[in-house]
Amino acid sequence: MSLLHLGVLSIILSLCVGLALFNPTMEEYLAFVEAELGKALDRSDQTQLGQERVMLRSIFRSHSHEIVGSVVRPHTVRRNWGLASVYETTVLDSHILVLGVAGRFIPLRGIDETILRLGRLAF
Repeated sequence: MSLLHLGVLSIILSLCVGLALFNPTMEEYLAFVEAELGKALDRSDQTQLGQERVMLRSIFRSHSHEIVGSVVRPHTVRRNWGLASVYETTVLDSHILVLGVAGRFIPLRGIDETILRLGRLAF
């Protein structure tokens, strides 16, 4: 085996070990969902809100961790492939598919429409 082949093999092996070490956990996925919901709340128009909606938003912001943990966690299946994970969440009659790789999350399907549904229901 030549030195070039050994070098390429060691780079590929290092990359695989790095991906395995930084494969996101379920807790990191829940934090991602919580952050996405927070961004959706920030994007919505706050000038046309009534007092009740402002109060609901403040309650959600202060208890978002508990809400996400009790609503999203039981409806999420994590498929761990070692180097990456696929998270499937079914909530509000929506199917969300997210790829977690190298400590990052890549929404593949359904996250935008679910956030819109949640916004319509709650606010």
